[in-house]
Amino acid sequence: MASKTTRRVFVGAVGALTATRSKAADREKVTGIGGLFFRAKDPKALAKWYSDYLGINLVPSNYNDSPWRQEAGPTAFQPFPDKTTYFGNDTKQWMVNFRVRDMDKMAAQLRTAGITVNLDPKVYPNGRFAHLQDPEGNPIELWEPQGRGAQ
Repeated sequence: MASKTTRRVFVGAVGALTATRSKAADREKVTGIGGLFFRAKDPKALAKWYSDYLGINLVPSNYNDSPWRQEAGPTAFQPFPDKTTYFGNDTKQWMVNFRVRDMDKMAAQLRTAGITVNLDPKVYPNGRFAHLQDPEGNPIELWEPQGRGAQ
């Protein structure tokens, strides 16, 4: 699990980003994450896992079908030191964080499917967190925003 220091750094970085954004209001900026691309040993099976267990629609096979659309909400973008233990396995270079509406319901659903979910017992000012791994060992963090983070 994350240490208190790691969580404070994460929350502090989001606050610092907000301050920087207000100073650079006239500059062009990206409007969100348009995709997340990563290597996989079995891309088709892994894409199906994300669809089946996390509800992420697969990339459509034609331009008439819609891709997965995420709900509007906060997104944290934060590089971590290369020696961080926050992602678990130190061979993994990234971790994806998904927002969820109901952490307890999502955790129960995943556990029913045989997926190990580690709920952080602490409720932070910005919400609740849980950690799991996809079938290839990639770290996933679930976040149920609360307080200012829910806006």
